[in-house]
Amino acid sequence: MNKDSRHAASESQGLDREALDRTMAKTMNLFRAEMGDGEFRRFSELIQSEFGIKMPPTKKVLLQSRFQKRLRALGMHSYKEYCDYVFSDEGRERERSHLVDVVTTNTTHFFREPKHWEIMNTMVLPELWGRGVGQGRPLRLWSAGCSSGEEPYTLAMVMAEFATRVSGFDFAILATDISREILQKAMRAVYSMEKVDEIPQTMRKRYLLKSKTKPLFKIDAPLRSKVSFQQLNFMEDFRIQEAQDIIFCRNVVIYFDRDTQVVLFNKFCNHIKTGGYLFIGHSESLSGMRLPLRQIAPTVFQKIG
Repeated sequence: MNKDSRHAASESQGLDREALDRTMAKTMNLFRAEMGDGEFRRFSELIQSEFGIKMPPTKKVLLQSRFQKRLRALGMHSYKEYCDYVFSDEGRERERSHLVDVVTTNTTHFFREPKHWEIMNTMVLPELWGRGVGQGRPLRLWSAGCSSGEEPYTLAMVMAEFATRVSGFDFAILATDISREILQKAMRAVYSMEKVDEIPQTMRKRYLLKSKTKPLFKIDAPLRSKVSFQQLNFMEDFRIQEAQDIIFCRNVVIYFDRDTQVVLFNKFCNHIKTGGYLFIGHSESLSGMRLPLRQIAPTVFQKIG
């Protein structure tokens, strides 16, 4: 390499280093940036009014951390810049759906809260079947806040197993969530080895397909066909076309304030058939709420009127 070539190469490397230094500086500035109290207040009011999720001042650091990926994706370097964008006309149209994905928590797994499945098999399904529910028309179930699909597919497996024991039983499952991104994942119905380890071996063999090249499993087509997915925001005046026999809304309303919880559970009661059932999370309570429900087991209720 001659002198000119060496000089050019050295100059090129210097430019590359300068570009890298500038990128690193921007990244460091981003992580040093802090959300102002004004921006946090605007975000928290928006999140509660549109999504029903409480965002007290203690959540400021969490919100700041979660928003970092959106700032990176948009090439922004301050929370004020992002806040102004979210509240702009363009941001209202393009960013609100991403905002939902960032602030919602999607912790779930197959056969979560095992006691519920025992109650379903020993009490709820036999009682409904004894009244003729699931005969002549499908038993209707709603997984409200379905996240990435583990709950509705667990419901589908439990219902399919019951159908092997009683001839003529049919069912249909509605699964809803506020996040379009997480619904897309649920509809793909592909899960890792760690996830499906929670499914009993007999059901894995019956309802799952294993990838030939990767440690992944997919819910088989017949079971997937029993579940329909729909985007739904609990804070809107939603309407479900068919009244439901069973509603699962577990560990969703814990993020809402008490007044919002009361409104939401009244809406659920309006969508359950008389004699139908509501399952809530073990960290949730209906205590003090005037609802047309009677408790049949911890966190399991039946509509009485």
